[in-house]
Amino acid sequence: MSVPPAKSLVYVVDDDHGVLGSLRFLLETDGFEVRTFRSGLALLDAVAEQPVDCIVVDYKMPGMNGIDLANRLRERNIKAPVVMITGYPDQSIMNRAAAAGVRHVVLKPHLEDSLVIHIRGAMRESSASA
Repeated sequence: MSVPPAKSLVYVVDDDHGVLGSLRFLLETDGFEVRTFRSGLALLDAVAEQPVDCIVVDYKMPGMNGIDLANRLRERNIKAPVVMITGYPDQSIMNRAAAAGVRHVVLKPHLEDSLVIHIRGAMRESSASA
């Protein structure tokens, strides 16, 4: 009997409880294992506990925005790719996200259509560069 492949683990950070629930449902339906966090600090406390395949962060959160969180993850040498979600399609945000190592930014009105595609793409790129 063969062992089924492990599910990819995705961490999701958003301060909105409803969004977290929706994203968890979307990603679990697509076969991911999901852990959710209500703040960047909560994620930073947990990220060293278990290897993670991808981290999805909201841009606008109180205390620490998604770009600041991506920078903190890189400072801690966390190699998991980061996908940022935002409702603000501002070029300066996109530029700052890229500077923080975020290669995939998804606009909130289009999450259901493209978030999984971006997560899988980010994980593929990460494994290709490893």
